[in-house]
Amino acid sequence: MKVNLNDKVALVTGAARGIGKSIADCFAANGARVLYADIDLANAEASARQQTKCQAIEMDVTSGEQVESVIDDVIHGFGGLDIVVNNAGVNTVDHRVPIDQFPREEWDRILNVDLTGVYLVSRAASRVMVASRGRGSGRIINITSIAGLVPLRLQCAFVAAKAGVVNLTRAMALELGPRGVLVNAIAPGSTLTDGTRKLFYGEDGRFKESVQQLLDHIPLGRPAQPEEIAHAALFFAAPESSYINGHVLTVDGGWTAGYLREF
Repeated sequence: MKVNLNDKVALVTGAARGIGKSIADCFAANGARVLYADIDLANAEASARQQTKCQAIEMDVTSGEQVESVIDDVIHGFGGLDIVVNNAGVNTVDHRVPIDQFPREEWDRILNVDLTGVYLVSRAASRVMVASRGRGSGRIINITSIAGLVPLRLQCAFVAAKAGVVNLTRAMALELGPRGVLVNAIAPGSTLTDGTRKLFYGEDGRFKESVQQLLDHIPLGRPAQPEEIAHAALFFAAPESSYINGHVLTVDGGWTAGYLREF
């Protein structure tokens, strides 16, 4: 898929690896100047070096002060900001337990990154986008999850955060659409990343024995590749997607379409 993003400035959070890196790479391949933002600066720099007109920037999305500073640096260094992808996110690995056993500190950690981080970045970026409407419609693209649409067991904090992102997206679309900023979200299903390899798909995956049960819920019978999520983000970023606002696009191989197994 080819889209003209020439002269567009894009900021992608959590871009050091996985879905975020794929989205940043995809935008760069279509002409955008991309900021690879991540708390892991070393790997963000390694990813950004593979592209032209791109650079890495350190960002902790839970720090309002640092977020504001990064957005200011982008404006001064690149002259504007057209596209933001809120991709940075975490989930629990060691605490896959029911809510009565779920640690408060793990709840706070996940909500701070997955929901408050989206708020902080969107707040700072939207101020810039609204103030510079002459550049054309700004785009904010939030990465939620199918877990924000259909709750999954033993992940109460992640489910709550991603459900929050769904309705935050819609609220932002109502508020920012009239002021020239389109806000949409992508809800990926299980995607093949370093994280999911450690959990499911690697030879030493912690929950490797559950892989087939997971895949039984996906009509396509496989996880997504990160590039397949990136193309959904590219669709929302495209100039042609100028009348899409407040939409949540599910990219899950049919997982949420209904239960697959026959009885």
